[in-house]
Amino acid sequence: MTDVTATEEIADDARARSNVVRLAAAQALTGANSAVIFATGSIVGATLAPDISLATVPLSMYVVGLASGTLPTGAISRAYGRRVAFIIGTACGVLTGLVGSFAILRGSFPLFCCATFLGGLYGAVSQSYRFAAADGASAAFRPKAVSWVMAGGVFAGVLGPQLVQWTMDIWPPYLFAFSFVVQAAVALVAMAVLSGVDAPKPAPSDIHGGRPLFEIARQPRFIAAALCGVIAYPMMNLVMTSAPLAMKMCGLGVSDSNFAIQWHIVAMYGPSFFTGLLIARFGAPRIVALGLSLEAVGATIGLSGITAMHFWATLIVLGVGWNFGFVGASALVLETHRPQERNKVQALNDFLVFGMMAVGSFSSGQLLANYGWSAVNLMVFPPVILGLMVLAFASFTRRRAGLPPIAEFPDPGI
Repeated sequence: MTDVTATEEIADDARARSNVVRLAAAQALTGANSAVIFATGSIVGATLAPDISLATVPLSMYVVGLASGTLPTGAISRAYGRRVAFIIGTACGVLTGLVGSFAILRGSFPLFCCATFLGGLYGAVSQSYRFAAADGASAAFRPKAVSWVMAGGVFAGVLGPQLVQWTMDIWPPYLFAFSFVVQAAVALVAMAVLSGVDAPKPAPSDIHGGRPLFEIARQPRFIAAALCGVIAYPMMNLVMTSAPLAMKMCGLGVSDSNFAIQWHIVAMYGPSFFTGLLIARFGAPRIVALGLSLEAVGATIGLSGITAMHFWATLIVLGVGWNFGFVGASALVLETHRPQERNKVQALNDFLVFGMMAVGSFSSGQLLANYGWSAVNLMVFPPVILGLMVLAFASFTRRRAGLPPIAEFPDPGI
């Protein structure tokens, strides 16, 4: 029996490794699309918006799209398979580029917000790449699969801002208009890559099987995992979305903000080459705690000065912190559900994360315009402290109960 099981795990991991290659490539291409939005969104918003305080609304609409798309992505994946959801997502990515370019040419702020909302829907689908990589994989390979797919974002950190740099002045005086046309082309390439992912339609027994969602969500381990994701991602997003406009307000150029976003994204995804190994070695809670702490360090750097170097260092440290916090939280989520429950549980987790991001994102523009860059950085500390306290409490209660650490949860069906 042991030999048969081992053989099955090897076969499943071989399939998972094949998917990881495609999903990592798709992560790179999709990340390039989001990089274009984050590098240009607040600058275009400041140009088109009727008031400067509304400049970050396009980025907020992107986050609203992220939150709005998570539950439908889970439902489509559960009913028709992940590959169908992936294709629909990339179609939204194509529309993002076309509508965004048209909005800039027409000078329409509402239409540009619609484009970034579509970009958020595309981003919501891409968030499931990391979970799709773990489908069917052995327990030992799952954290590595998640981590390696996230590592595809390193290429996005180089490609996205460079696309902006190379194309932003091609259609003068319409800054960034051609950048969005190129973004649409990149989404088409991602569609071709994802069409080869081996993600069959779920069996009928899997569509309706499993425990009720509320029963799963009230597990202490799920609460801990979701809360860490809710803190790690929105705090990173709060600072990142404000940074390009803050740099402009401080007299720095577009090339400086493009460089900052580029290396921020590299820092976000670069550690993924070894984050999975760190989780396996030290446990997810410790890695999440390190990530949250680094986000606080990044905010501290942001408070210490407003030179280009300060902005660059802030975003780089923030990116590394996000990686450890978010990948670690994602690994924890994988330990809270059975295989037939994965789509709905993962979709709920992402809905909570990006729903909170949407709430916070709308306030970022007002916060920056009315109180300045320092206030944006100060907002990071209270949630980070809360997250560290929750992790410490979760570890303490499990040790007191004589249970294994969070990272060593048994199969939830046991």
